[in-house]
Amino acid sequence: MKLTINHIISLCKGVFKGNSTEFTATHVSIDSRSLQNGNNTLFFAIKGQNHDAHLYLEELITKGVRYFVVEYIPQHLSDKVNYIIVENSLNALQQTAIGYREQFDFPFVGITGSNGKTIVKEWLNFLLSPNHLIVRNPKSYNSQVGVPLSILAIEGNYDFGIFEAGISLPNEMSNLEHIIQPKYGILTNIGSVHDEGFSNRELKIKEKIKLFENCSDIFLEKNNDIEIILPKNSQKHTWSFTDENANLFVSKKITNGKTELTFKNKDNTFSVSIPFVDENAIENAITCVNFMLFLGEKIAFIQNRVAELYPVELRLQSKKGINNCLVIDDSYSVDYQSLKIALDFLEQQKLHDKKTIILSDIFTSGIPVETLYNQVKLLLSKNKIERIITIGETIGKQLNDLPNVISFATTQEFLQQFNTQSFQNETILVKGARGFNFHEIVVVLEEKNHETILEINLDAISHNLNFYKSKLKPETKIMVMVKAFGYGNGGYEIAKLLEHHKVDYLGVAFADEGIELRKTGITTPIMVLNPENSSFRAMIAYNLEPEIYSITGLQAFLKIAQHQNISDYPIHIKLDTGMHRLGFEPHLMNELCLLLKNNNFIKVKSVFSHLAASDDSTLDDFTQLQFQRFDGMYSELEKVLPSKPIRHILNTSGIFNYAEKQMEMVRLGIGLYGIGNSEQELKVLENVSTLKTIISQIREVLPEESIGYSRRFRVTQKMKVATIPIGYADGIRRAWGNEKGFVTINNQKATILGSICMDMMMVDVTNISCKEGDEVIVFGTNPKVTDMAAIVGTIPYEILTSVSQRVKRIFYKN
Repeated sequence: MKLTINHIISLCKGVFKGNSTEFTATHVSIDSRSLQNGNNTLFFAIKGQNHDAHLYLEELITKGVRYFVVEYIPQHLSDKVNYIIVENSLNALQQTAIGYREQFDFPFVGITGSNGKTIVKEWLNFLLSPNHLIVRNPKSYNSQVGVPLSILAIEGNYDFGIFEAGISLPNEMSNLEHIIQPKYGILTNIGSVHDEGFSNRELKIKEKIKLFENCSDIFLEKNNDIEIILPKNSQKHTWSFTDENANLFVSKKITNGKTELTFKNKDNTFSVSIPFVDENAIENAITCVNFMLFLGEKIAFIQNRVAELYPVELRLQSKKGINNCLVIDDSYSVDYQSLKIALDFLEQQKLHDKKTIILSDIFTSGIPVETLYNQVKLLLSKNKIERIITIGETIGKQLNDLPNVISFATTQEFLQQFNTQSFQNETILVKGARGFNFHEIVVVLEEKNHETILEINLDAISHNLNFYKSKLKPETKIMVMVKAFGYGNGGYEIAKLLEHHKVDYLGVAFADEGIELRKTGITTPIMVLNPENSSFRAMIAYNLEPEIYSITGLQAFLKIAQHQNISDYPIHIKLDTGMHRLGFEPHLMNELCLLLKNNNFIKVKSVFSHLAASDDSTLDDFTQLQFQRFDGMYSELEKVLPSKPIRHILNTSGIFNYAEKQMEMVRLGIGLYGIGNSEQELKVLENVSTLKTIISQIREVLPEESIGYSRRFRVTQKMKVATIPIGYADGIRRAWGNEKGFVTINNQKATILGSICMDMMMVDVTNISCKEGDEVIVFGTNPKVTDMAAIVGTIPYEILTSVSQRVKRIFYKN
């Protein structure tokens, strides 16, 4: 991208304030944390409901950024750099993208729907790439921000632009239509995703099809109700399994893990075979064939390409690697834009300062090879990659002048020379085009565990954090609890994400949890909520801030602080207002005030308490009593302290139910991990954790036989039983067995038979089409942790925190 500052001013109708308009932007950014920001960057300071990028302008200036699009100029920065002042920065970004889009006259394809947008986009790119040069938005960059950023990243000329557009609220799609300006429209499956943003499904459909307002041709499954509201002047290209009046009539036959599709239109009847049997994949493949026929692709070409379709990996995954390494797995695609995204994720999740990238040849994206790789060199340099391992004939030649490059012609050549000891204590990004089979590299770099894994969705954590932030005033601080290994999900990785989101505090239960976070590079303030007196010296050494809840604890800490001649060390005073677990009670306030008065060894950073029943509206009187007690006790402390400490009393359910009592800080716990205490709360939270395993063995069991220990399940008719390798040693409670609980296999419930064993359980798959090695969902969206907890008589916290550490954690971001 190259846009002069004067052109941008005219596009976004801004007012310039600065010392020079002699600037051409080659990089647009909205993320202050990206290492790619520099003197070629134009930064759009977007102000949202839960964030304000204007707060980070000073930090960006130190990184060399000199040009900003802003809604206001922070007073102390008014004369530092150059600004374009606009009413709305997001709108300015979109208007700039619209202006830039007009430079390109090749046709764009706009894809929308509830499910399958990204799959159809990626498959069309693969299917058409032998005959057409295509540009597309990376991964799931389909939002109000993602689409304009993707447009502004286009360089070169193409046969097609294929762009997906996603919405979650009314009145969003028109913005994306103006930016993409599609000539052709594709509507994928319409499901329940984002239904909560619309009063009914019909309104959501009407909003989505605004993308097609100026399309000459629209492609969709035949649906009379949808067709009637599509633009009248567009040609509809429909397909159907049941309606022979569709332009393309389809029949299917599933055998041996493959689906044979037979297509019939006015000109041809032909069949294709796809390596999938699930309904969504079949529909997505038909959508692609429908569009390919419209383009006039030859039948033999369609048959050959469709047979090679593959599962699309939509996410970046963070995995524990060999020799204390962290592996970032993005091993299925590579282009310049997705490389930028992967490098940002690497910086966000890095476990070690030493960073290595294993990178394949990169798709040239319609620009000269030398230009592309010069951009790649600059990108790798900005991200301070210490070691670059290239695989491929082109990339090795293009980057061979860099001092830190090791080159291999093929993946097999790399694997033949692979030495486990050459990777130690580093973060490794594996980024390659599908044809290079980089998944084989990930296999040798991963720490070996059994097939049971806990997947943690980092995007869902970000969503849940932002939901609770939306309940707060912009100035309210937020502490996030990462105790108990991040509620069983993972400590460091989640803490790193929260640090990336600039939360104010992290909370842990014990000092050793905080020490581990410090050792992995976490610098965010950390509060220890259950410190032992014996750990005070270690806490001071690692700059951890203790909760003080007793006179003896305070005296012990003061003694150490005095001995080490420390002044103003931050501590947090816990008050007991009715929980009766830990904290100073009212009768101890005089003694506490005497110890704190004129004491220079410590500084009371915050005063807080814990609500006992904030999730139960029937106990509101008691919660209000806790608020009153807290206010009274705080007032006593305030009189003797030199500065006013931060107050905080709200936990997760408190934020949701008593936002008016947010004070200066709140503490977010289980809600971050997708667990709410009411149906209303659960509707807006996203699932974070999915526990998965596989089928180890399938057998037939005859009547009068039994299954499991103590013959607790007796077989009455012939059944098919699958054994899966997970049990109570992995954290699955035995009470979930004996036909009370279930797992999900190929989207169907499989009831647990008999007692759950230490390392295994058996499930009924009599009516489920499955095979050994198939994926099994133990919990996630079905069954939900909340459902499991209700049935076995516990709370979701216990289920999450019980998942054994022998279960491998995989962290991913879409």
